[in-house]
Amino acid sequence: MQEEPSIAVWALWAVLAAPAVLWIADTALTADPVALSAELIHPSGVIAARLVILTLMVTPLLLLFPGARWAFRLQRNRRYLGVAGFGYATLHTGFCLIETGSAARVIADLPRFDIWTGWLALLILLPLAVTSADFLVRRMGRWWKPLQRWAYAAMVLTVLHVVSLNQWSKPWEPLVHVAPLAVLEAWRIRRHLRGRRKGIVGAVATRSGRSMPG
Repeated sequence: MQEEPSIAVWALWAVLAAPAVLWIADTALTADPVALSAELIHPSGVIAARLVILTLMVTPLLLLFPGARWAFRLQRNRRYLGVAGFGYATLHTGFCLIETGSAARVIADLPRFDIWTGWLALLILLPLAVTSADFLVRRMGRWWKPLQRWAYAAMVLTVLHVVSLNQWSKPWEPLVHVAPLAVLEAWRIRRHLRGRRKGIVGAVATRSGRSMPG
């Protein structure tokens, strides 16, 4: 039997959804939705990127702080954060489409590096968000985690999307957002490699001990 969402989960979703609800309402009610959409492209993209980054930071944070309650809470809510990140990425795309104004212009812009990288990042996030439902996690079994790792590719594409939109003039701006994730992942990889090295050394020592005459 599937567990009902708790009050804390509903409260989290209320907080996550609040900016989106306000922006959608303002866009629907304003006299100039195109101008407002142009203003909302940046903040919606920033929230989307930060939520995806936070989602990817959960595992290394758990390894770094194994007994921390806040890290455990992050783990429990990781899928909600990821789905919300996809939601804001979709909203960001919607504001871009409103600002662009026509399907012909959208299609004409697709070959641009700063455009197709954003579309590809969104397309990668789509199956990750769809498969975040509990029954699909169970249905996919061991294939679920490898699929979710594609979020890293989406993050790289997002950084390229933002940097190229700025004509490559301010690469440090998106990198500042990604820096905490990069540091944590570097630590995680180093930890993994040290663990493998110790395992190999231990295995060699064990074999050497067995091969020595008694």
